[in-house]
Amino acid sequence: MTENFRMDRRALLAVGAGAGALAGLAPLSARAAAKAAVAKASTPFPKGFFWGAATAPHQVEGNNIASDLWFLEHQQPTVFAEPSGDAVNSLELWPTDLDIVKGLGLNSYRFGIEWARIEPEKGLISRGMLDHYKAMVAGCRDRGIAPLVTFNHFTAPRWFSAMGGWTNPDAPALFANYCDKVARAIGADIGMAMTLNEPNILLLLRKILPPPVWDAQRATVQAAAKRLGVARFVCANVAGPEDIDAIEHGLAAGHKAARAAIKAVRGDLPVGFTLSIIDEEAAGKNSLRDAVRQELYGMWLEIAKGDDFIGVQNYERAVWNDKGRLPAPDGADRNWSGTEVYAPSLAGAVKYAHEATGVPILVSEHGVGTDDDTLRARFIPAALRDLRQVMADGVPVLGYVHWSLLDNYEWIFGYKPHFGLCSVDRETFVRTPKPSARVLGAIAARGSI
Repeated sequence: MTENFRMDRRALLAVGAGAGALAGLAPLSARAAAKAAVAKASTPFPKGFFWGAATAPHQVEGNNIASDLWFLEHQQPTVFAEPSGDAVNSLELWPTDLDIVKGLGLNSYRFGIEWARIEPEKGLISRGMLDHYKAMVAGCRDRGIAPLVTFNHFTAPRWFSAMGGWTNPDAPALFANYCDKVARAIGADIGMAMTLNEPNILLLLRKILPPPVWDAQRATVQAAAKRLGVARFVCANVAGPEDIDAIEHGLAAGHKAARAAIKAVRGDLPVGFTLSIIDEEAAGKNSLRDAVRQELYGMWLEIAKGDDFIGVQNYERAVWNDKGRLPAPDGADRNWSGTEVYAPSLAGAVKYAHEATGVPILVSEHGVGTDDDTLRARFIPAALRDLRQVMADGVPVLGYVHWSLLDNYEWIFGYKPHFGLCSVDRETFVRTPKPSARVLGAIAARGSI
């Protein structure tokens, strides 16, 4: 909620107290409303609710050498702070990761299939890597964990991006063909399918990243194109601003084609995509909020109306007046980059996504990048309390999946940001659950805050 709303609420209560001195009714009404809100937030979560943690293949598996981003990490110049290298070696240690998920008392795990491993060269499908991910799905089921599978988490094969990536007219069909192969291999045993992760990320970054970062991204992809001798090298999450609109168009067509391909294999499998949603709030008259929402989410929320669910990924809020985005209030909690950490933003983003689409919501990512795990441990139950209240108000939420299970590779920022419920020794790959992991696990075990 905005500071303005807080002030309005306080004023309303003050007026109510004054009127109560005369009528003897308003204070009781206010107390009753507050008591009802607490009761809603403390109501147990529904049976079958997904409690989970998430990872992405490029960020945890390691040595994803056939992918577009691996190639960009090794360009000169490059926008990446450091290469991904071994990441946290989850390509080998995925059984350990699943044991951690189970040990924490979580009942779901969101992980991704790496397209560049399945199809390292155009038309060459790796049976061995399909079997690898099939084993991961079976490993989940053996442990009583629901596999929530992302078919594309930003990265693509190098050959795909070297032919223009999502700006190529053939991109949707190529992606659908890959999704067909994956669905035939593992579709029968997975719980939910997400075609794309945050296809609107470049729209958000267009408003956030400063010009020097855009220049660095452009220089990186130009260096890659020159090295390969191709006209353009285009990626889904590292690009020049001039390519954003064409990339968004290709991703939209790609999702629709992938959804059809997956449904053709298993019609009853819930299929959707995940969207990065800042909790946009309005302050004062003529706020820019609704225009910003339309720009960042409008097309994708419209597409989601045809899906079985939408994944909401929320990390922050933004308050807009008629001139622009307002700064965070003094004394606010901050993450590793200095951005405000605001627990109610999750409920706000979830409520907005459902109102705009009418489909059920999966919280497919939510977390905080910080070295202060006490902040994460406070943040999780606070956000879940507000989430439970919007569920009590009628918003259908299927589950809560925390980002991330592990401290991992965070794209252009390298290994500096720490979002994990578990720390990872970069030399030995030993995973160590943090106290916040136990906080989430205890809530999952109880099924209530």
